[in-house]
Amino acid sequence: ILKREADEATNLAQRVAYGWHQLPVPVIAVTQGVCFGGGLQIALGADFRFSTPDCRFSVMEIKWGIIPDMSGSVTMRNLMGVDTAMELAMSGRELAAPEAKSLGLVSRVCDDPLAEAREFAKTLITKSPDALAGIKQLYNQAWARSDEAMLKEETRLQKQILGRPNQWRATLNSLFRWRLPFGPRRNAL
Repeated sequence: ILKREADEATNLAQRVAYGWHQLPVPVIAVTQGVCFGGGLQIALGADFRFSTPDCRFSVMEIKWGIIPDMSGSVTMRNLMGVDTAMELAMSGRELAAPEAKSLGLVSRVCDDPLAEAREFAKTLITKSPDALAGIKQLYNQAWARSDEAMLKEETRLQKQILGRPNQWRATLNSLFRWRLPFGPRRNAL
């Protein structure tokens, strides 16, 4: 969904969680303790979720007789099969981080998720901001569109990135192990 369309199609609670998808930068969530209901839906809006092994998760809204309503239906479909998403939403059962990872709710389980998230962010900072924004936009659309539409979108985004200053900097940094700084992200992505 494009930003303008999302603003018109979503309510405030949905924008809190789904808004992470609209940022043209990678978003990393760190979870520990419990991540239930709306908190889980906010974490699912992030591109990556790092968690402690003892963190507990639950799509808990069924316990109150309501449905997950903070964009969980959109974010969960990109992470797991519909049967698994429905089972979690219909049962409200709690699961530990290792199972959450096996189901796709968590990207990485580690003893110090904040430290690992920071290290991962340091890696991402060394990459072209244009390419990161393009990858995020492309992959967020890939599961909801036809093959033909996605192949066209790949071509469109690549044409906006190829030959631009940040793409050249990334190539030179990779080939020669240089550390040329990247310029601002292109707003067209």
